[in-house]
Amino acid sequence: MTDTILIVDDQRSMCELLEADLKLRGYAPIAVTSAAAAWEQLQQHDVDVVLTDVRMPGTGGIDLCRQINEERPEIPVIVMTAFGSIETAVAALRAGAYDFITKPVEMDLLAAALERALKQRRLQKEVRQLSETIDHRTSFGEIVGESPAMLKLYGQLTQIAPTDSSVLITGESGTGKELVARSIHRRSRRASGPFVAVNCSAIPEALLESELFGHRKGAFTDARQERTGLFVNAHGGTLFLDEIGELPLSMQAKLLRALEERCVRPVGSDQEVAIDVRLVSATNRDLDTAIEAQQFREDLFYRINVIQIELPALRSRGNDILLLAHHYLTQFATAAGKTVTGFDTSAAERLLSYPWPGNVRELRNVMERAVALSTGTVLTRDDLPEKIRRHSAKQLILHGDDPTALMTLEEVERRYLLHVFEACHQNRTQAAEVLGLDRKTLYRKLKQYGVDET
Repeated sequence: MTDTILIVDDQRSMCELLEADLKLRGYAPIAVTSAAAAWEQLQQHDVDVVLTDVRMPGTGGIDLCRQINEERPEIPVIVMTAFGSIETAVAALRAGAYDFITKPVEMDLLAAALERALKQRRLQKEVRQLSETIDHRTSFGEIVGESPAMLKLYGQLTQIAPTDSSVLITGESGTGKELVARSIHRRSRRASGPFVAVNCSAIPEALLESELFGHRKGAFTDARQERTGLFVNAHGGTLFLDEIGELPLSMQAKLLRALEERCVRPVGSDQEVAIDVRLVSATNRDLDTAIEAQQFREDLFYRINVIQIELPALRSRGNDILLLAHHYLTQFATAAGKTVTGFDTSAAERLLSYPWPGNVRELRNVMERAVALSTGTVLTRDDLPEKIRRHSAKQLILHGDDPTALMTLEEVERRYLLHVFEACHQNRTQAAEVLGLDRKTLYRKLKQYGVDET
């Protein structure tokens, strides 16, 4: 089957030159002169590699690369530019580019880059097909797991996704809240609409209103041109507000008004803009406690918390740890072109005994590091970070000079709380008295640490 190469360059002469050469080399090139036209082609054709210029009117090649990497990560992107520099190369790679070449293009070098990209594309297809045949019982889209907690989650998502109700996703940092939000969107009636994600804690308070609602030109000192807010960008689709618990109180009031009236008023405008979005929010904060401390509005909480999904911590998911580890190992080995196929029992034992305070995000990072540094076909205990190799599943180390042997305050709390709970023979009232907690707080923490109410 002929490989399809999508060429994106605003210069028609360059498109024609590349088309002619790639046809002679046996490829099936498609040439367009803008990022918008490229995205249309990606919806219509099964493209194997995208070859894009950097400097183009409107959306440039870096932004196109970023968009493809987010929405179609299986398609490798090669970026080409006449303005070759380290800064441009770094920007392209950070945007998810597979490779980077400079103009004038040497066709033999381009052909070699295309073959490398196509090899990766074929490997990814094989892995995906294998995953689809093996993991259909252990995954839900991109979410991987077969523990009782995850099977329960899959059932919840199946019921929730087709509705238009607001969803609040809770759970510890790194448990995959954005992945769940995207899964809800993809299975909803809004799947053909946009999915817009924003981390509320990453935007300075002074810019939040403009980011969410937009602004008119001249609304404030740096407003040199009109800006469409994220609510309007998400019109017809899903808006995902991550870390919503970090919103300042003044912004919470404006968000509540926008949700209730289903319209936004851009900064500097006296006109309101109607919006049609489904809101999915996420937080790792205890919003009940934040409400009691008057740090979060109770009325906004009820507005965003129509349906709540609590994601389990990785340490409470049992053998899902190994399932996820193998999933990421395969993913990173394929991307790196390595023949790492699994891990031995010593590595598996260490992975299972470690408490994973950073949850799935930390596991992903560990597997990426292990694959990158591995020299064999199977990962061993020695390929894992020292803190995982040296972790003691039972000994609580409170003193010592080796930072790698010490643990986080959260892990100390988890172990001590569970120890007291077991010492009290799982009597919640007695455990709460020993710990000096009210029962509601104890129940919440036990649930957080994977102990279900009986």
